[in-house]
Amino acid sequence: GADTGWLLTDRLFAGADTLATSYALATAIKKIGDVDIVIGGRQAIDGDTAQVGPQMAEHLGIPNVSYAEEIRVVGEYLIVKRQFESSYQIVRVKMPCLVTALTELNRPRYMTPGGIFRAYREKQVTVWGRADVPVADENIGLKGSPTRVKASFPKAMKGKGETVTLDAEASADYLAAKLRDRFIV
Repeated sequence: GADTGWLLTDRLFAGADTLATSYALATAIKKIGDVDIVIGGRQAIDGDTAQVGPQMAEHLGIPNVSYAEEIRVVGEYLIVKRQFESSYQIVRVKMPCLVTALTELNRPRYMTPGGIFRAYREKQVTVWGRADVPVADENIGLKGSPTRVKASFPKAMKGKGETVTLDAEASADYLAAKLRDRFIV
């Protein structure tokens, strides 16, 4: 459904922490110009920090609402339902603003192959590199990243898995018993 898109990519952006990433993205958004809403994901899967969206809002000088589950536009405001572990919050924020979204915010459409090809031919994605965006070189990539990774490790396995071969009804009974044993249900 988008009319146009921008892809910010360059080797000079590589190795960036959240500060350098948010700076580069915010600078690109400033170049795009007059925007009402910037929508981003809650967090990346690699660093899992949930910092880029709020940092972008700070660079842009606009309010940020995180953990959005629902959004409604009412005049010059957004009404946002924010999700927390055991509750939610309804906030009103004046546009322009930045929202970080949870998966509950959208139910994706699955396009047909013909629709994908049509979108590819009819829609424009502008690719910007370092030369296209007025960033300061000392603020991008590794050079612009005050964070240094000291160590990295894979997530530990929680336990050995179990393979069970039963029919559908027996599988459901087996699974329900396991969940009861662990006080999950």
